[in-house]
Amino acid sequence: MDKKSKDDKQPHYLGHRKRLKDKFLSNARSTLGDYELLELLLFQSIPRRDVKPLAKSLLQKFGGLRQLVHADKEMIMSVDDMTEGSFLQLKIIQEMLSRILYEEVQNKNVISSWGALLDYLKFNMGCLKIEQFRVLFLNKRNALIADEVMATGTIDQTPVYPREIVKKALFYEAGAIILVHNHPSGNPDPSKADIELTRQISTACKTINVTLHDHVIIASNNYYSFKTNRLL
Repeated sequence: MDKKSKDDKQPHYLGHRKRLKDKFLSNARSTLGDYELLELLLFQSIPRRDVKPLAKSLLQKFGGLRQLVHADKEMIMSVDDMTEGSFLQLKIIQEMLSRILYEEVQNKNVISSWGALLDYLKFNMGCLKIEQFRVLFLNKRNALIADEVMATGTIDQTPVYPREIVKKALFYEAGAIILVHNHPSGNPDPSKADIELTRQISTACKTINVTLHDHVIIASNNYYSFKTNRLL
């Protein structure tokens, strides 16, 4: 069989894969679409199939790369032709991105690195489907020493106890804290309960000489700062 006959029998997607890989490895990688980047990832776990339809289906279902990597296993695996190996790759990327963003704020003055802190919080909390309440514990130089999830609740409320936050602040010997929770509804504006809880925690912190710098509410595409809005 001559070379041309062999080439004619090769699956059509092999040439496409090579072109896409070459493009990524050149200086043209920034011109790739999101679905093409996703194709490159899927190549590794699905070696013998055209994965372009799957890449497009995933982005269409979840709305974007950020939403995709944060989606749970049941939702991702419900997409036709999705594999366990591909799901694992997505979760590895999610964890790597979270750690990279954390490195940008860990042991650094987060007040002067506010943009990096917001990037970290938005990535980890902006796509959550239920409320989560975190406390960032800072030392006396405002360097981040711990990020703890204090409570997880329902779609619109999370039980939080000021005394537990005080205990953790004493444990870490924190000089200051930042409160953070998310609103899965997409509206970051605080509720009356949010405002009252912040007041209670602020009062509790004063008894142990810990500064409450801010309470940040994260939504899918924006955020609300109590300090910026003069509620602290």
